[in-house]
Amino acid sequence: MSLRDTFRRDQVFAPLRPGTRPVRPGQLDTGGKHILYMEDITVSFDGFKALNDLTLYIKPGELRCIIGPNGAGKSTLMDVITGKTRPDTGSCFFGQTMDLTRMTETEIATAGIGRKFQKPTVFPEHTALENLELAMAGPKGTWQALLQPVTGQQYDWMAQTLETVGLLAQKDQLAGALSHGQKQWLEIAMVLMQKPRLLLVDEPIAGMTRQEVERTAELLQSLAGEHSVMVVEHDMEFIRSIANTVTVLHQGSVLAEGKMQDVQNDPKVIEVYLGETG
Repeated sequence: MSLRDTFRRDQVFAPLRPGTRPVRPGQLDTGGKHILYMEDITVSFDGFKALNDLTLYIKPGELRCIIGPNGAGKSTLMDVITGKTRPDTGSCFFGQTMDLTRMTETEIATAGIGRKFQKPTVFPEHTALENLELAMAGPKGTWQALLQPVTGQQYDWMAQTLETVGLLAQKDQLAGALSHGQKQWLEIAMVLMQKPRLLLVDEPIAGMTRQEVERTAELLQSLAGEHSVMVVEHDMEFIRSIANTVTVLHQGSVLAEGKMQDVQNDPKVIEVYLGETG
């Protein structure tokens, strides 16, 4: 039996299978080895298989890098996890009990999965601190959020989050006046305000200066442990600087997976990806 088969739900003792452990509704149960289970996922668009029998597992607290050429299925992978796209076949579980294929995007975000898109989407006319206030977990409108007094505990939390991403000194600065890299960090901070257990980060260093890239690498590494972090990125130098485990996608499937040094020397990976990007 292969390692992949060992972790499949149909190869795990029934009480430990995702979707079978009795816990309170909405409670994340990581009683198994993984926080995310994706098994045999296929997604087709007009006959084109964006994902093709893809199986992927993410451990609690790990930093996983996802690489692959354009069209490999990286964005579709994140769309399935966040509920934006429903798979044609396969299963996707968050922890042991939450079937992501049966949950709405809002339910998935509330359950503890946060996504930072490639292009930063901050509120430019509000300060960095106000952006975090708007992003704070809990349903509310923009004006309701800004008019409702912030408690001391909430303020400390926002300040701590800004410090985590290196923006505490800019807390009163308008988000629109921040540099591109700072806006990226601010959006990561906004996602962190939702208290995600799994954080999806899409091409975080696009358009950054070298100094900002180095700071982003440090930030993502510091978030791993408390959060599971999945990073999709094309810059191989950046991936090498942060990667422990790397998953390579090709034509919607997992081509290779393992330690960075092993993956980058895999002839299949060199042929379809690394050889093209240098």
